[in-house]
Amino acid sequence: MRFKKQVMLIGTLALLCSCSSSNVDVDIVDTPTDPTSSKPNILLVIADDMGLDATPNYSEGAIKPNMPNLTALMDSGVTFKNLWSYPVCSPTRASILTGKYGSKTGVLEVGNTINTSETSIQQFIDDGSSNAYASAIIGKWHLSNSADDPIAMGVDYYAGLLTGGVQSYTDWNLTENGITNNSTEYTTSKFTDLAIEWVDKQSKPWFLWLAYNAPHTPFHLAPTNLHSQGNLPTDAASIETNPMPYYMSAVEAMDSEIGRLLNSLTTAEKANTVIIFIGDNGTPNKVTQSPFSRSKSKNSLYQGGVNVPLVVSGAGVTRINEQDDALISTTDLFSTIASIAGVSTSNRENSTSFYPLLTNASASTRAYTYTEISNNGIGYAIRNESYKLIKYEGGAEEFYKLTTDAYENANLIGTTLSAEAMNAKAALEAELIRIQN
Repeated sequence: MRFKKQVMLIGTLALLCSCSSSNVDVDIVDTPTDPTSSKPNILLVIADDMGLDATPNYSEGAIKPNMPNLTALMDSGVTFKNLWSYPVCSPTRASILTGKYGSKTGVLEVGNTINTSETSIQQFIDDGSSNAYASAIIGKWHLSNSADDPIAMGVDYYAGLLTGGVQSYTDWNLTENGITNNSTEYTTSKFTDLAIEWVDKQSKPWFLWLAYNAPHTPFHLAPTNLHSQGNLPTDAASIETNPMPYYMSAVEAMDSEIGRLLNSLTTAEKANTVIIFIGDNGTPNKVTQSPFSRSKSKNSLYQGGVNVPLVVSGAGVTRINEQDDALISTTDLFSTIASIAGVSTSNRENSTSFYPLLTNASASTRAYTYTEISNNGIGYAIRNESYKLIKYEGGAEEFYKLTTDAYENANLIGTTLSAEAMNAKAALEAELIRIQN
């Protein structure tokens, strides 16, 4: 029973008390606490294949989607500019779920399976809070082929898409309660329906992991009431010729449905909810925008592949309409979400909480952030505030000064390095060895 339903009950009980207090045992009346003083709800929204160039209020990209709901969250919270994900989706999801790098979980590429013996963020919160939170993962899972696995890892409810994508947003396989059936409902809307229904049933604080498959391929024209891209032709040739407006329609539809979910909450419930929005990796190369190139987008260790949007707003976030340059890894969402839930942990496994940054712009942050790829050989990327090093198992290296070359146009390997650059490269190499051991 949600708070808005409890209000009616409490009002009725209060009336009974005023009429005949001797007939009411106040010790057994289930009076809800003020939602703003209780543990906050946590909503994590993951967009699929949405880089900085496709996100409002980031400088990259000339064509931007109309996302009033995400923009409102930015206006009321913090937009982080230096979140690193993995170059593809499954390792990013595993890093959030476990707080570990892919080399530690074995999930380094699409198709790798998470080991259910790993401690999930949901289980960690349960163990540290005496089961204070209800939890759900709704939408794209893509960490195994079994609907039992999220439940085995401590998630209370799972419904959505087990695989990495769909052949059609209106003809796909929905798995709920362990049963898979064909669905012809638009995926973004269906996942939102499921989210609203689940939240409406909760009687205690909740943690909802809502993973849309949008705007992942196939490129399509979203339902007209959900976007502003106009009445475009829907034949395959038109989409192939100019996929950008179709991609943007899926992004805008997702924003519309995020708005519908938020509007389904009561005022008190929304005020007591922390909302986290991220992209899982960079934009697909067919719709990548300058300054990123098609070869430096999704599936690459370059900024266009791994530097993704992160917005945090809502309960307890006191930094309003601010941007932050702190170095953050998707692994850090584990410790941060745990901290929001009141399970204090500044560091766990490969996860460093950025929770203090939600209230204090001067809070200490990572000195380095790291990511990796398994695509025709293992590759690693590590950066500090100024420099970025990319190394591949075959021995190839790339080295960039991001403060003067933000989009990696000038590889410093093979040039005469300044003393500063040599020291930075040595420090990055030492940190890389430490991480891998």
